[in-house]
Amino acid sequence: MSNGARHALGVVAGLLLPPLLAAGLWYGTGELSLQAQQAFRVSWVALGVLAASAILLGFLAGSRLSPVASLFGGLSFTALGVLPYVEMATGVRVMPDAFLPSFLHTGFMTLTYSGLQFVIGLALLAVSTFPSRWRGRVAPAVGYQEPWDQASMQPQSPAQSSAQSPYLPPGIRPEDATRPMYRE
Repeated sequence: MSNGARHALGVVAGLLLPPLLAAGLWYGTGELSLQAQQAFRVSWVALGVLAASAILLGFLAGSRLSPVASLFGGLSFTALGVLPYVEMATGVRVMPDAFLPSFLHTGFMTLTYSGLQFVIGLALLAVSTFPSRWRGRVAPAVGYQEPWDQASMQPQSPAQSSAQSPYLPPGIRPEDATRPMYRE
């Protein structure tokens, strides 16, 4: 996949997935807390929605798609999560009151006032900052020969690999030289 296509898909995912994630978290948290308070029972639907939201959050945070998706989600969650602190510091009412149905509003208030929405936003922003997520696949350098034979996927001898650095373990590609950890 080209770098432009990867970032274009990241923009689409960044615009579509964070609202779905927010709605799932707000519904799951609100429904779970309301059922626990009113009927002292567990809402399995709410737990399922929270599990699906956790999977979606993991996809946003860890996908190789593009960091633009987690950047958009992180900005929106951080902006919503900082509202109670702005309200406390300035004394001006900035928290929205009646823009959500009651079952979503309860979850929104719970996540926002507990600070969890702010934490999710900062976590998504943090995973967007890693340079390896912004980097696409690099075309092989001129004269660089892969350390393995592409046809048979058999490792080549070190004498056959001409552009190998003496400071890197054998088999490392040039674009992997700046990655923080050695991986096989």
